[in-house]
Amino acid sequence: MSNCHPAVAARFCRCHRRSMVSLGLLLSGLITLWAASCWAADPATVSFSLDFPNSVPDHYTISISSDGQAHYSCTAKVSDQSDDRDNYASDFTVSDATRARIFQLVSQAHYFSGKIDSGNRKLAFTGKKTLVYTDGQRNNSAEYVYSPVPAVEQLTTVFQNMAATLEFGRHIVFEHRYQKLALDDELKRMEDEARSGSLVELQAVKPILQKVYDDPSVMNVARSRAQRIMDMGDLASGAH
Repeated sequence: MSNCHPAVAARFCRCHRRSMVSLGLLLSGLITLWAASCWAADPATVSFSLDFPNSVPDHYTISISSDGQAHYSCTAKVSDQSDDRDNYASDFTVSDATRARIFQLVSQAHYFSGKIDSGNRKLAFTGKKTLVYTDGQRNNSAEYVYSPVPAVEQLTTVFQNMAATLEFGRHIVFEHRYQKLALDDELKRMEDEARSGSLVELQAVKPILQKVYDDPSVMNVARSRAQRIMDMGDLASGAH
């Protein structure tokens, strides 16, 4: 470049600078796309576990991803009349409203980064509870029996009400297979609790209720209850 005309050299420098700027913008865009793809591949997840010996179930876990996908698993006695144990699992999708509320409460609870248990051992034992939060930057876990943190209290209620819904689903699967005459009593209890507001995410067990409704060997009164519960779930989740 030492023998180049000054005007030519100036043009070359300007073109070089523009090339470097363009390369920088391209690299920045690629990094942004890479970060977005990593986030999409690894969504945030919150899980709630309960271990409560001699209760039914005595252990369960619910995990919910930020994309709304959820998983429930438990170990429990097959029925009140049997000591045989059942390992039950169910995948479902939570409603947008519940998903948003859960992750908002997780944020308010500071992603479980500190102590959340009251430490009061004089309170009645209601099971050991564990909350876990993971994302691309955090991996926090906290155990408690009772928490005075309002956001944790509310999360506990949401997850326990959701577990109650899924437990009805587990019982209905068993009774539909082995004790069809007991279905109406189970569905009546479920309908009553749903109307009282004690159950959430009814759509999570809709496939189970649909099988009951579609089975002509089930009593009509039980099939009608199954339909009403499905209608309540559709209404709550905004389904049409």
